[in-house]
Formats: sequence, structure tokens, C-alpha cells
Amino acid sequence: MTEITAALELIKRGADEILIETDLVEKLKTGRPLRVKAGFDPTAPDLHLGHTVLINKLRHFQDLGHQVLFLIGDFTGMIGDPSGKNSTRPPLTREQVIENAKTYQEQVFKILDPAKTEVCFNSSWMEALGASGMIRLAAQHTVARMLERDDFSKRYAAQQPIAIHEFLYPLCQGYDSVALKADIELGGTDQRFNLLVGRELQKHYGQAPQCVLTMPLLEGLDGVNKMSKSLGNYIGIYEPPAEIFGKVMSVSDELMWRYYDLLSFRPAAEISAMRDSVGAGRNPRDVKVLLAQELVSRFHGVVAAGKALEDFETRFQRNAIPEDIPTLTLVAGGGLSVVAVLKQAGLTASTSEALRMIDQGGVRLDGDKVVDKGLTLSGGVTAVLQVGKRKFARITLV
Repeated sequence: MTEITAALELIKRGADEILIETDLVEKLKTGRPLRVKAGFDPTAPDLHLGHTVLINKLRHFQDLGHQVLFLIGDFTGMIGDPSGKNSTRPPLTREQVIENAKTYQEQVFKILDPAKTEVCFNSSWMEALGASGMIRLAAQHTVARMLERDDFSKRYAAQQPIAIHEFLYPLCQGYDSVALKADIELGGTDQRFNLLVGRELQKHYGQAPQCVLTMPLLEGLDGVNKMSKSLGNYIGIYEPPAEIFGKVMSVSDELMWRYYDLLSFRPAAEISAMRDSVGAGRNPRDVKVLLAQELVSRFHGVVAAGKALEDFETRFQRNAIPEDIPTLTLVAGGGLSVVAVLKQAGLTASTSEALRMIDQGGVRLDGDKVVDKGLTLSGGVTAVLQVGKRKFARITLV
């Protein structure tokens, strides 16, 4: 296997699309460190595993000797990226953006190599562009081209409002690539249009167009929707070790492989061998434990991962929880009482039975006896409920 073939194999791992692969090969052939860009608007103070799909791919490029441009969109964050939305996203205040940006810098170096990372803020060139520069930039794209973007065209057809500033977002993101002279830009599949705008603007400014690499959007704990804090189906990278461990263990066996492909740094051949071993009869729980340990170690260290495993074994395996228990997703709204959860999960036939079982000490939550009949569970909780000796259910509240 040649060096470039091996590099392409790592770059393609988990990727959805590369545009244009032949261009990427030519860039790799130059032998120089490529400038690999990914932008993150600091819309929330903390990152979850869905965000790390792109950051992990940036680390792959660093492992290949390239320079990462970790772009914090402190300017574009105040516009609000409408990608994938069916309505205008509320812009953030300057104060919110600055505060969130600080935490992003602290968190990303859990994954990225600081020596090969350049942290950039797009306000440094976008504010210097000024009103006249923004008008010249806006002249590079037509309304018809903007309406080719899927979410814009759907909203236009449905007669839903599209604010003029939303058209500026793809142009600003594209201009970031011009300012940084990016060779490659990474983004989620919902960013494809914006990434290609960057290619076109670079051509206009006399630069070699960047290659575009899109990554899939990671499903959350429910296995259906994109991982999102607002949906409560997320795993935050700064959550306590035991919480991360337990949430990873709660994902379905099928989704586990998706998480391995997009989140693990284990060699692809090793993951393939583990998949084969499960197919041959190995307990998938054992493989899931390895993933949970890897992720906890990444964000909290090896010692914390060992303690999380010990806690998990104490709370779950020693309480003899069966292997195949029902997995349910319930809508929490403003919160759901444990009594309502027991009834909706089918663990009790009625509210009165649920209350009676709690009184008798027959209800456990993650191995701990439930004594408070008024206990309320909030969205984002994933837990195992047990009634008596034989009834179990793993529930996720969203």
C-alpha cells in the first residue's frame, strides 16, 4: 500500500463524501502539510459526542502530518446558521458567543494536538471587511443559487420567511476559507452547500479551490434523531465519567458499531475483527464496554474510566440484569414522575400498582431502591428500571 493510499484510507474512514477526490490526491502528492479547516459556531457552552465526529477527523489529518485550522465562528455565530432548519435561527449575543468560545478551546484539546492546531476567530477578518466589502461579497452569489439549497427551497415553497441575513451565512463561511487559504474543509452532510460556496469563492479570489469532506450526523441515544442537547439524546464530553459510561452502554448493539466507526480511534481492522467476533457469538456488551472505556478515558483519563467500569459492574452486572431487556424512549416534557414512567414502560399495570411496588421496596432505578413516590425524572436521563425480580426496562427520557 502506498503512502497516499494509506492516507486516503484513513481520511475516508467514516466519511460520507469527498469533493473532489482527484483534487485531494493531487494536494496529498505535494507532500506539504495541508491546511485543514473546520468551523464551529459557539452556540452552546459545551460539546457533545456529535460535535466530536468532525474533531476526530481533524485529528486523523493531524496524525497524517497536516495543520488543523479550528475556526470558532464568533462572527457567524451572531448570524445563526440556518442549515437544516425550517425557521430562522435566533442569533446569539456577542457576550454569549465569547463565553461559549472560551469553553470550546478548553474542550477540543482533549482530542486535537495543540502543536498542530491553529485556533482562529472569523471576526478578525469579517469585521475588517466592513459594509462595502460585505456588499462586494454578496455580489458573488445570486438569489437563484441560494434557493438551490434544500432548506431554503423548502421554506420558500412553503411560504415560510427567509431573512436576508441568512443568505449571508454561506457567503461568510465561504469567505473564511479564502481568509485562511484552506486546502480542505470539513463539515456535516447538512453543510454541503456552504462548503461548496467556499470552493467557488476561492476560485473568484484566485486561490486553488478547497476539497470538501462531509461527515455523517451522529444519531443520539434514541438511535433515530441527530444527537442534540435540545432533544435530550446526547452524551456531553464534560459529563461525569459514570454518566458517559452508562449512556454509551445504553445504546443499541446496532448503533454501537456506528459509534465505533465515527468516535473510536481504534484501527479499522481491529473494529472489523470485533464485529466478526460478535457475529461468531461474543457478547456485544463486552465490546460496548471497550468503547465506553475509550471515550471516558479520552475526556476524563484512564483512572476515571476504570472507576466508571467498576461502578457500572457494581450497579448493573451484580444486580443480575438480563442481557436483552426492552429499550424505550419516553417524552419527558417538563419532567415525568417515576410512577408515570413505570406505567408507560409497561412495568406496572396501573398507577396504584406502581405506588404499591415502591412502598414495598420493589422498584429500583439503576440498581438503587426507589423510596420517593414523588421522584421526577427529567429529559436527558437514561436509566434501567426494575420492578420485582424479573421486570426490567432501559428507558431514555427526551
